[in-house]
Amino acid sequence: MTARPDQEPVDAQKRRTGLSRIAHAFGYSVAGLRAGWGETAFRQEALAAVILVPTAFWLGNTWVETALLIASVVAVMVVELLNTGIETAIDRIGPEWHNLSKRAKDMGSAAVLLSLLLCGGIWLAALWARWA
Repeated sequence: MTARPDQEPVDAQKRRTGLSRIAHAFGYSVAGLRAGWGETAFRQEALAAVILVPTAFWLGNTWVETALLIASVVAVMVVELLNTGIETAIDRIGPEWHNLSKRAKDMGSAAVLLSLLLCGGIWLAALWARWA
């Protein structure tokens, strides 16, 4: 679907190309991180990452172990941002209770829980391998 020459596209980003598109996309990503910082859960996970990422370099015996430890922490943050996006979109639709809205929010929350369990399992296994 292309816009007619006399019409402005709804999203100017669609017309950008090359470095301009990359620069603007980066700006949108930074804005998303700032918006995420406004969420308590994301802030808590980011602060935990400040501790866990350097610890991963000490705990991991190989670069693969270190990468896996760091990736598990980053994955939690990624899933939290996606969950926040789902919740925000649902809230944008309307404040009234709806079964499908609840279902979407619950599934996003379950995704965060699974990512936290995965991260915790990886870190526990690494700690076990180091001291057992």
